[in-house]
Amino acid sequence: MSVYRKLFTVGPVEVRREVLEAMTKPMIVHRGKDYEHLQESIVEKIRKALDVDMDVLIAPSSSTGLLESCVRCGVSKKMAGISNGAFGERWQSIGSLNGKTVQKIEIPWGKATRGDYVGNTLQEDVEAVTIVANESSTGVFNPLDEIINAIRSKCDPLIFIDAVTAAFGIDLKLRSLDADAIVFGTQKALALPPGLAIICVSERLLEKARSVENRGYYFDLLEMKKFADKNLPVTTPPISLMYALDFQLERILREGMKQRYERHKAMAEAVRSWAAKRLSLFAEEGYRSDTITVISKGNVKFDQLQEELKKKGFEISPGYGKIKDSTFRIGHMGDLTVKEIEELLKAMDEVLEALT
Repeated sequence: MSVYRKLFTVGPVEVRREVLEAMTKPMIVHRGKDYEHLQESIVEKIRKALDVDMDVLIAPSSSTGLLESCVRCGVSKKMAGISNGAFGERWQSIGSLNGKTVQKIEIPWGKATRGDYVGNTLQEDVEAVTIVANESSTGVFNPLDEIINAIRSKCDPLIFIDAVTAAFGIDLKLRSLDADAIVFGTQKALALPPGLAIICVSERLLEKARSVENRGYYFDLLEMKKFADKNLPVTTPPISLMYALDFQLERILREGMKQRYERHKAMAEAVRSWAAKRLSLFAEEGYRSDTITVISKGNVKFDQLQEELKKKGFEISPGYGKIKDSTFRIGHMGDLTVKEIEELLKAMDEVLEALT
């Protein structure tokens, strides 16, 4: 039997007991009025929380499934993938594995993607550009407006945003953001169990999809849109998780999005202040994430740190990708509070003192 530990991880993240309990409602079928009302309620709340009027589609999947959907439905031949970390690289790989020509725009890990570099580098014949908003391998939050403006000043491709560790934790100002797809999942700043992915899509992307061949079935945006217009899923969803999503969105709206973003910023500032004194921060100053902090570990042995933290009832995340051995990560997203962050940092101080 596993022992409970409070998660300060990059995902899955800490889930409140009342949210888990929302999953215990009686089961319903997914082809009926009860389900239609449930999905309609979820979509309305997502639009309200994120202040978007785009189509909102939900898939029983991790977010990666809908990142692939963007490629399969939005690109016939050629795309560009911007990467300053492991998840930018993953989207490039998804393009290549689906037979697309991919222009790889590479930025050093730990550095932010800058608009002028993208504008000078981007090839004008690409049909779409992929951007990771919040690169969770490095802790960098990229300046989306600056990047998108640079792209639009040169050509007019579809723009796809990986908002997996940003949505509901960082204000993306989606209403004014000129993007065609925004992808995220339940197990990050939404603070739910994994199992659902969500995409906000533009009419321009849906129109493009109508001309793209071999879109597949499970992640075909047009098929999803056809069913979503009737508040129905294409295939059987995890209905218990849909209950929890609806419940959690109601909690989030009660907190208020402004307050939620401010809480995330306060948690991030507490972790960054601690890390700057204790060790060092990996991400470029001025572009550091408000949901994840990546810390250069120096001489700290992460496995020992993690083992001792677990004994105290806490868990953090190891490094990821090519910087796995030189960094570790602290997640400060979802429903965590500044007080809980302070408790973690106190425990980390105690462990580090004991290990040195």
